[in-house]
Amino acid sequence: MSIVNRDEEMEALQESALDHLWLPFSQMNQFIEDPDDLTIFVEGEGCWLTDSRGAKVFDMMSGMWLKAIGYGRKEIAEAVYQAMQGITYNPWGATSRKTIELSAKLASLAPDKGSRVFLASGGSEANETAVKMAKKYHRIRGDAGRYKVVSRRGSYHGTTHATMTLGGGGVAAHQDYGPLQPGSVHVSQPHSYRCGYCKESPTCNLECAREVERVIQFEGPETVAAFIGEPMSVAAGVTIPHPDYWPAIRSICDKYGVLLILDEVVTGFGRTGKWFASEHWDLQPDITSVAKALSSGYLPVAATIARKEVADTFLGAEKETFRHLITYGGHPIACAAALANLAIIENESLVEHSERMGRYLFEQLEVLNKHSIVGDIRGGFGLFCGVELVKDRDSKEPFPPEAKVPERLTAVFRRHGLMTRVSNVIPILPPLVISKDEVDHIVREVDASLKELSEEI
Repeated sequence: MSIVNRDEEMEALQESALDHLWLPFSQMNQFIEDPDDLTIFVEGEGCWLTDSRGAKVFDMMSGMWLKAIGYGRKEIAEAVYQAMQGITYNPWGATSRKTIELSAKLASLAPDKGSRVFLASGGSEANETAVKMAKKYHRIRGDAGRYKVVSRRGSYHGTTHATMTLGGGGVAAHQDYGPLQPGSVHVSQPHSYRCGYCKESPTCNLECAREVERVIQFEGPETVAAFIGEPMSVAAGVTIPHPDYWPAIRSICDKYGVLLILDEVVTGFGRTGKWFASEHWDLQPDITSVAKALSSGYLPVAATIARKEVADTFLGAEKETFRHLITYGGHPIACAAALANLAIIENESLVEHSERMGRYLFEQLEVLNKHSIVGDIRGGFGLFCGVELVKDRDSKEPFPPEAKVPERLTAVFRRHGLMTRVSNVIPILPPLVISKDEVDHIVREVDASLKELSEEI
């Protein structure tokens, strides 16, 4: 029996990746020109990853904001193995034990315990389901003209052709895939550090919320089906709204009969120190979309949770049926992984742990204010923190694209064994299992990295 050298095996794997793999949001030619730029991770434990060269990396972005329970949890593998001995797919028109159990579990955690749950495979599908659900809801009630969806610029709600129009989809959406789907209307993001409404005011004036009402009035309330937003947004720069923002939005939606969709794909299941971020404002959304930390990324699973009044609207004759299908939605094996994941979050009190460690992380990050390139430090809601970098602190002027700050800082972070997705903001959303010592490690290495970057600039 021949023994394959590990270095040779990794080299062959790298060559295969360069020939056949198509990474998302990546120019593959970059890796073809410099193969060493392609990172291949081979092991994970807790908050740490090991690449094919043996280097240890701390994952500050929880994979992609989803590794709530961290890497290497054997409990998930065992739960999936056991589930694989039973029903491995829900036959047409039927269901299975794990699918029912997950639906009931999500309803028990939701703001409305009478909620009904539509299961999907990922966040894009969950948000697409939510939008279709909102439109059909109004159609059943005799308001077929309600087809528009109001969302905030800079938000991210998915990568399907419909969901990428929500939040504007970014420059690439217009340049590469336009024209975009009609009926998507955009308003300002509640951004306390860069709010266009509050820049001349010492306090928040809630104009970003009132803009939503003005837009609904302008578009015509009879044409608006829903408002969608993340309770706190990573995509918009780790933004945390004013305490009165969401209650104001809820009131506006109620006034005009517009459904409120909360995208908790990132914020759900302990990320902000609560099971759902909506709990910070005692907020009752009409529809909630969840994914990511629902299974901590061990298997693809997502859900759209409709409160009882919305779900009951679909009960009736054939014409009230929600004619919507996702092939792998509610897959029993994925549901088994999600149930095991939620059990770990509960049994290890990770929601409460996130609140404590998040508060400690936010406090420790204050040391970074000594760097003149640090404009704002955001956090205070669980393990949901961010550091915004600026060229000039007084004017809040950002670095120009030609300074290539994200690329340069990513390289510095790599040398310091840190991984996150850098823009003008450094998102810090580590796994919920992070320890106090690991928080100290993050802050120490980010501090050293910013010192190095400052000297470069």
